[in-house]
Amino acid sequence: MSRSTHLSPRRRTASCLLAVLAAALPLAAAACSDDSDASSPSSTTTTATADPGDSGHEHVEVGAVDFSFEDLPSSIDAGTRLTLRNDADRELHELVAFRLPDDEKRPVAELLKLPESELMPMLGAPSTVLLAAPGEDQVAAVGDGTLTEPGRYLVMCSIPTGVEPAEYLRAAAAANGQKPDVDGGPPHFTSGMFAELTVR
Repeated sequence: MSRSTHLSPRRRTASCLLAVLAAALPLAAAACSDDSDASSPSSTTTTATADPGDSGHEHVEVGAVDFSFEDLPSSIDAGTRLTLRNDADRELHELVAFRLPDDEKRPVAELLKLPESELMPMLGAPSTVLLAAPGEDQVAAVGDGTLTEPGRYLVMCSIPTGVEPAEYLRAAAAANGQKPDVDGGPPHFTSGMFAELTVR
């Protein structure tokens, strides 16, 4: 009996995003379904306030809960460093930021519904990837959270729902850049854990 390999555009996009992000997760590990409506991103309409660190640039601590980002402003100054704090009880979360092309004007909720063949070339490599298990320090898998290039960004979490944090990180390290082979539900962005961020 053969299984159908047909995936909906949303599932194909989710699967491809997980594979792209899995390439960054071995770095993180070394350092330490059912479609839902994704029409309401987790974002606020605030702007970052200065909290200069040693570099003199702003710092914004973003909280991750099931399934949204808290304290993520809608805009920040170039050079601002984002950090991730996981306030969830159980879920592993990540903050992945992709700079969108200057000529791309569609809302991020609409972009996440695109087929992977259209979305992935547009996104390219992430500008930063930060991961945090509940109550643990963040791990910077790509970059240090600093966004230096002005523009519009898609911020999202692609961790599968219900995956055990330690199991996921171990599987990602063993996957050599491929999608980790772990049981889990749909990626968190399908439950609304995404936002739009403008770097000015």
